[in-house]
Amino acid sequence: MSTGKINVQTENIFPIIKKFLYSDNEIFLRELVSNATDATQKLKALSSMGEATGDLGDLKIEVEVDKSSKTITIKDKGIGMTKDEVEKYITQIAFSGAEEFVTKYKDKVDKNVVIGHFGLGFYSAFMVAKKVEIFSLSYKAGSQGVHWECDGSPEYKIEEIGNRTQRGTNIVLHIADDCEEYLENHKIEGLLKKYCKFLPVEIKFGTRKTWEPTGEKDDKGEDKTKEVEVDNIINNPNPAWTKKPADLTDEDYKAFYRELYPMQFDEPLFHIHLNVDYPFNLTGILYFPKLSNKLEMPKDRIQLYSNQVFVTDNVENIVPDFLTLLRGVIDSPDIPLNVSRSYLQADGNVKKISGHITKKVADKLEELFKKERADFEKKWDDIKIFVQYGMISDEKFYEKAVKFALVKTTDGTYHTFEEYENKVKANQTDKDKKVIFLYATNVAEQHAYIDAAKSRGYDVILMDTMLDPHYINHLESKLKDVSFVRVDADTIDKLIKKDENTVSKLSEEQVNELKPIVESAVSKDQFMVVFENLSETDAPMLITRPEFMRRMKDMNQLGGGGAMGFYGNMPDMYNLVVNSNHPLISRILNEKDADKQKNLTKQTTDLALLSQGLLKGEGLTNFIKRSVELI
Repeated sequence: MSTGKINVQTENIFPIIKKFLYSDNEIFLRELVSNATDATQKLKALSSMGEATGDLGDLKIEVEVDKSSKTITIKDKGIGMTKDEVEKYITQIAFSGAEEFVTKYKDKVDKNVVIGHFGLGFYSAFMVAKKVEIFSLSYKAGSQGVHWECDGSPEYKIEEIGNRTQRGTNIVLHIADDCEEYLENHKIEGLLKKYCKFLPVEIKFGTRKTWEPTGEKDDKGEDKTKEVEVDNIINNPNPAWTKKPADLTDEDYKAFYRELYPMQFDEPLFHIHLNVDYPFNLTGILYFPKLSNKLEMPKDRIQLYSNQVFVTDNVENIVPDFLTLLRGVIDSPDIPLNVSRSYLQADGNVKKISGHITKKVADKLEELFKKERADFEKKWDDIKIFVQYGMISDEKFYEKAVKFALVKTTDGTYHTFEEYENKVKANQTDKDKKVIFLYATNVAEQHAYIDAAKSRGYDVILMDTMLDPHYINHLESKLKDVSFVRVDADTIDKLIKKDENTVSKLSEEQVNELKPIVESAVSKDQFMVVFENLSETDAPMLITRPEFMRRMKDMNQLGGGGAMGFYGNMPDMYNLVVNSNHPLISRILNEKDADKQKNLTKQTTDLALLSQGLLKGEGLTNFIKRSVELI
């Protein structure tokens, strides 16, 4: 066996770093401003330890665009570098000065005080620049300024210079011809606000005009103001999620929400402040917005940060899908600063963080339910689709949420599943010992069926979100001896099957005689005519839609393969139930005038169709004319 050493050719590695290190060239600005932030944070840390003496002065980072010279300059007044340090940190690819600093001062400084980890970020500059220059002066007493430049090849020039007096580092990018879009002020300001909005050091980008009081009064006694020019600071160095919850008020949380989403005018229902330091570092604030019954991907998403540096707001498949319905910020230095979503999805720390956030969200909801139930019930309609989505898609979330998930009755009362089962089981247990949860999807459209159920002493819950068909199926697989049946799925006596049987007033011969007459009044392709022995007080005819077929079609609308797809593509089918015991049915049977019998049958079937909103167009017009004639 022999051993060897892999030889990495600089000529080959440089194009890889330049072209493929990051998935989007716009993040060069994020990387360079993050480096400037690290240099500033290091200086602060050294000053606090007494290793950097003297007044630190103004530590703002400045970004300047010079369109005439085609340059972008990033200036910091941080730790700076000597000639030897430039050789060490810049010319050794993948050597991280940030990592070295943290290792050196591991017992004296928070490891999360600096951002960089891999020593590659600087080279993102060559994604947009044909030449890069560094001008730097170290904080160390007696240091000489240094100038370094490179045109994107493996060759570079470095020299000491005597005319630099400002501590810190200037990075000058000479923008390539095919990247001149980055010489537009609005483009750079947009990138700074996107990636650097919450970096912990103030970032100046030009100036802006504002008005300030002069200290004098005008003739009306009002304060005089004057126009002044001030630094245009594009970031908030101390965002709410970096502070302790005890130091924040409800108004502070709302103000931060408006800062994150200035175009959102609805206030969030409530928030969750994340603050974890073991087994990983995680901070953030998540907000519950009001959610409609439609399952729509949010326009304003959760923003993912690493040490206050923006990573992505495209968090699908990084956090569980149902959490993407929330808004807010998640920040962890354990999340790699890489905008590749596939990389993030595979990262072990990201998976752990995702699981922890799910637990924290469930714990917060359970706490609200237990401590402020009345308020929780008021907010339920606005958050239920979130909870349903979580229960369907995440087993661990289901285990917690089943304790506080609510059902709402058509009377407007709320119950947990356990409470509701105890409420209805005495009256709504069928002959197979299953508790039947009757539900409606629209109170107005299904009012007649709800009313019939209530006349039997039954209770009806409202399941009106587009997720409910899937949610019901999931609940039936979880809740023991519980089934869900929609109120219009069958006749009232068959919704909850008991042992009692009602005797029919019609003989078998009479049913066979009447059936073709009724069938002639409706479409055979859409309706199946069945006779049931109902109470005389029930409707003479009614439409039911079998639970299984209807649910499969509803589920197919939201997506689903297999059986759902097969049944979902079948045409709508209904049962036209004829109440054998209603006097009107006997009257139709006994009517000797064929025209009168036909009209009476058609009027009765149309009434049943009308109750389900199935009578439209010409059929509705004819029904109205016939009704006027009958009156």
